[in-house]
Amino acid sequence: MPRKFFRKYLPDPDEVLAKPWAAPFRPWLGHPNLWHLNRHSVPKAVAIGLFCGLIPGPFQMLVALLMAIPLRSNVPVAMFVTFYTNPLTIVPLYLIAYAYGSAILGYHGLDAQIAPFEWGWSLSAFWQWMLSLGKPLGIGIVALALTLAVLGYFMTELAWRVYVVRAWRARRERRKR
Repeated sequence: MPRKFFRKYLPDPDEVLAKPWAAPFRPWLGHPNLWHLNRHSVPKAVAIGLFCGLIPGPFQMLVALLMAIPLRSNVPVAMFVTFYTNPLTIVPLYLIAYAYGSAILGYHGLDAQIAPFEWGWSLSAFWQWMLSLGKPLGIGIVALALTLAVLGYFMTELAWRVYVVRAWRARRERRKR
């Protein structure tokens, strides 16, 4: 992958570990795979980020961090990938998750009324609507998160492999000249 391009945007591990808040975590955050871009740590980080991106609430990045450490995947990549869910994408993703969960459970049609998007909408009304979706949404979120994680892992592995093969071929062509 174009690692040189991405390295300039990634935090320096020594700077992160020098922060006072990182002192208790230094033994766990010192593994090289947590900070380096390689073919082992990046696909796992993408999978972790895609899985954790569907976690409701503000805990996505924290869970991505906590999963990346024992799985020895790149921490910044795992945390960054969680940003695929944002205020513009979360509702469509949850609707897809609901449909996915309904298909898994064998439900036909909507059990809950599709949320009306109107100006008088409040956060509590949104929360009540989410709770009314129930089991299909819960199972759909987990199933969609697992599906995205598996697809993300294998797509990243494939993209990395394609890049390496092309780089080898280009190097071989340069040597022939």
